Amino acid sequence: MKRIVALAIALVTLAPGFAHAQEPYPSRPVAMIVPFPPGGVADLTARAIQPSLDRALKQRVIIENKTGAGGAVGMAYVAGAKPDGYTTLMALSSISIIPEAEKLYGRKPPYEMNQLVPIALVSADPTVLVVRAESPWKTAKEFIDDAKQRPGKINYGSSGVYGTLHMAMAMLESGAGIQMWHVPYQGAGPAVTALLGGQIDALASGPSAVVGQIKAGKFRALASWGDKRLASLPDVPTFKELGIDAEFFIWSGIFVPAGTPEPVIATLRNAARAAVADPEFKAAMDKIETPIAYLDAPEFQRFWDRDAQRLGDAVRRIGRIEETKK
Repeated sequence: MKRIVALAIALVTLAPGFAHAQEPYPSRPVAMIVPFPPGGVADLTARAIQPSLDRALKQRVIIENKTGAGGAVGMAYVAGAKPDGYTTLMALSSISIIPEAEKLYGRKPPYEMNQLVPIALVSADPTVLVVRAESPWKTAKEFIDDAKQRPGKINYGSSGVYGTLHMAMAMLESGAGIQMWHVPYQGAGPAVTALLGGQIDALASGPSAVVGQIKAGKFRALASWGDKRLASLPDVPTFKELGIDAEFFIWSGIFVPAGTPEPVIATLRNAARAAVADPEFKAAMDKIETPIAYLDAPEFQRFWDRDAQRLGDAVRRIGRIEETKK
């Protein structure tokens, strides 16, 4: 009988499930899904923090760009991934917009926010309105006045319908009483390229994706959606200063699928905390002129709840896009 019990114990301990349960985390590379193409805020932030996370986790963090539908494809992928800590997400504030926008059209959202658990807020920056340097608009007032005189004639790019860049411009349209033509792209990177190439007239963007072009004299910044002027662009007014009710921040944060074990979440939280304190990460964020705005999971959850409520209200206020463009 003792031999039978010993054999049973041995078989259990050698079973794949048992071995996997005892496997220390992380024991293999961790994927970080960026739901946008290279060149946008989420991608730049992920690549800035990657080396520091590698060191903190003592494992490779592999960035994968899974794009489409304004970020919905990549976010839905992570929401439905195995909750084992090996699939993480670098998301933007659009994570809160997409489910609400889908509900406006009576469609089932590709994911629900409760399918994702926050690990750490990494950065938060207001969007900035940019045009090409050779454009006729020298100020935001000139831009808005022209848009009022020529409804639907000025076009702008975005990272996708109801994505962060689209929402910022939709808020401006609502706040300034103007109408423009929306040209969605598969991410902020392609939209920046389109503005450089003259395919579009204007763009709302996170500063990190366009500040290099502004300093190079290729783009002109007209205004920002911040609550105060950007340190990197001190001469650029906010829309609030101009009397326009339009405020929008692009924040980036790390998430994992709901159901991820608490010890794994704790490991990722500790790694994120160490990564944002790493001088190499700070230098990388300084290079793209994006301020670090770290919040650990509990504080990030409260921040996310408040921001999601505000953005949900904005989506419902703006309404179905095809209706607002008539």
